[in-house]
Amino acid sequence: MTTTMTANRLENLWDDARAASMSESEKLLYRSNLLGSDKRVTNYGGGNTSAKVIETDPLTGEPVEVLWVKGSGGDIGSMKMDGFATLYMDRLQALKGKYRGPAHEDEMVGYLPHCTFGLNPRAASIDTPLHAYVPRRHVDHVHSDAIIAIAGSVDSRALTAEIFGDEIGWLPWKKPGYELGLWLERFAAENPQAKGCVLESHGLFTWADDARECYVTTLSVINRAAEWLERKSAGKPAFGGACRPTLPAAQRREIAARLMPAIRGLISRDRHKVGHFDDQPAVLEFVGSTMLEGLAPLGTSCPDHFLRTKIRPLVVDFDPAKPDLDATIAGLEKAVADYRADYTAYYDRCKHPDSPALRDPNAVVYLVPGVGMITFALDKATARISAEFYVNAINVMRGASAVSTYQGLPEQEAFDIEYWLLEEAKLQRLPKPKSLAGRVALVTGGAGGIGAATAERFLREGACVMLADIDADALRRAHDGLAGSFGPDAIRSVSVNVTDENQVASAYAETAVEFGGIDILVSNAGIASSAPVEETSLALWNKNMDILSTGYFLVSREAFRLFRIQKIGGSVIFVASKNGLAASPNASAYCTAKAAEIHLARCLALEGAEAGIRVNVVNPDAVLRGSRIWEGEWLDQRASTYGTDKEGLEEMYRQRSMLKRSVLPEDIAEAAYFLASDLSAKSTGNILNVDAGNVQAFTR
Repeated sequence: MTTTMTANRLENLWDDARAASMSESEKLLYRSNLLGSDKRVTNYGGGNTSAKVIETDPLTGEPVEVLWVKGSGGDIGSMKMDGFATLYMDRLQALKGKYRGPAHEDEMVGYLPHCTFGLNPRAASIDTPLHAYVPRRHVDHVHSDAIIAIAGSVDSRALTAEIFGDEIGWLPWKKPGYELGLWLERFAAENPQAKGCVLESHGLFTWADDARECYVTTLSVINRAAEWLERKSAGKPAFGGACRPTLPAAQRREIAARLMPAIRGLISRDRHKVGHFDDQPAVLEFVGSTMLEGLAPLGTSCPDHFLRTKIRPLVVDFDPAKPDLDATIAGLEKAVADYRADYTAYYDRCKHPDSPALRDPNAVVYLVPGVGMITFALDKATARISAEFYVNAINVMRGASAVSTYQGLPEQEAFDIEYWLLEEAKLQRLPKPKSLAGRVALVTGGAGGIGAATAERFLREGACVMLADIDADALRRAHDGLAGSFGPDAIRSVSVNVTDENQVASAYAETAVEFGGIDILVSNAGIASSAPVEETSLALWNKNMDILSTGYFLVSREAFRLFRIQKIGGSVIFVASKNGLAASPNASAYCTAKAAEIHLARCLALEGAEAGIRVNVVNPDAVLRGSRIWEGEWLDQRASTYGTDKEGLEEMYRQRSMLKRSVLPEDIAEAAYFLASDLSAKSTGNILNVDAGNVQAFTR
């Protein structure tokens, strides 16, 4: 495969008619969203944009110049107007009098709140001076792969001049901050013909006095770099050519499904992680190349890249030409330990007296030859975004290696970014993790009332959820509804018949490759039947046993297998029934199968305790609303048994209860959450009745 940077040129999407009625600040948002919508321009959360706008001072009523600039932690592709910090330009200029030199530049961030215009609560970022002091009204800063391929090359200065002449300048590496803002100001003043500047190992700044012109300039510069790279690299094998085979897609996922729980267990001892698997062509090209071993240890160049991916990845010892996955898995513990030791040594070599404490020393990125890339983070979105950033880094390394020699940031410079006190302050401002953050749950019967309510409860607490159900249409509706409420990253779905052990195994493999493993099983798939014993057919009896007993056994067995691979414990919750404890007329098959569930849970609690695997039971009664088992014959049959009609059955159950209250799916979900969470960390083998009170179902 030959080296190519991009299949298509960036298209000018600016709509003059749409922009005509916009204010200058609205044009800034429009430009920002257009730029951020294309990952070839900048990655998620990367880059920033600004405009200097004349506003009316709220105190004096006089016109003043105000800098609108992306605030700290935002994303230009998805931000809204409230994502911009606003600052008085005259006060930003006055800050120059407070500057004591590069050794003290971090203290300048503390002055930025004193420059705030309009009581804007959005915090200004460290990049604010880089925009403020460029003497143009509009400024873009982006991290295009094509540009960083130039910026990350040993010959970046000469390459920039060759491509752009004096239209785009070049500045050597400098950590973002106040001093770099002054460098940009000086460069722009001394080179009035320049439309921007490439920052070594960092990215691109472009500017203009018109919003549309600034946008067009940014696209034009990126396109020119991409076109130049394509010409120079035409016919050259990417990364020196392939030296390992790429395995078929299905085999890649099978291998990832086995590797990910093993890795997850090793790196989740202190805090649970969620995984992401990526085997797109760019990744496969890199992990199969002759340059993998040489380039991977160099790490990334752009600060945004290695803040998301750590200084370097871990290359997994796997030979796709002679695959021995068992040997690879056996070697993971040492590989992970070696990486942790190497990262700790890097910290010790580079730390300063005031450096923040050592953070998690585990790798974020795991490269598997012939298979793809695995990333782990504290949540699914971050794991996915980390993968996107490393793909950016791969693209950069491909381009730089084709036209020059790629170079990562020097180790000390990388450390000073990663452990920057200002970055640490940003991390400390992050909200406290939710109670199920980093946990992965599989919910069978996930499309029904109880299953969907349980999934929603878990998602609210930060878990990732795999919905499993046999009803494909209902599963799709449930999945789409939850994805609409909680976003697509944390929810997946799989069609599965819990009585088919191959389908059950496949569902867990899918969970492993999508999220990295599993922590919680809610076994909830169910049916209900009602018939006098003499009218109960063997087929009806077996159907109850297959789904409510065998099905619960199969999904539990697979969960235990994964729990034992991960070695970080786990929680199993059976959704049984009051009928498992209290006999009910005309329901012998159902009641017996539910009793089997409960006793299976007791057995599993005994087996799992030594591994930290907790097994508990929720016993509902008469959950009519939203429950699919009450939509068919079961409703008619139970109404007939108790001599009432459909409308009166729920009221009959309510009045039958000791508390005279109806039981809802959300009530069962709350019990399942309690048993899944650390609130019940010292509970196993328990039965939690959620039945509004039924003396026959008392467990003692």
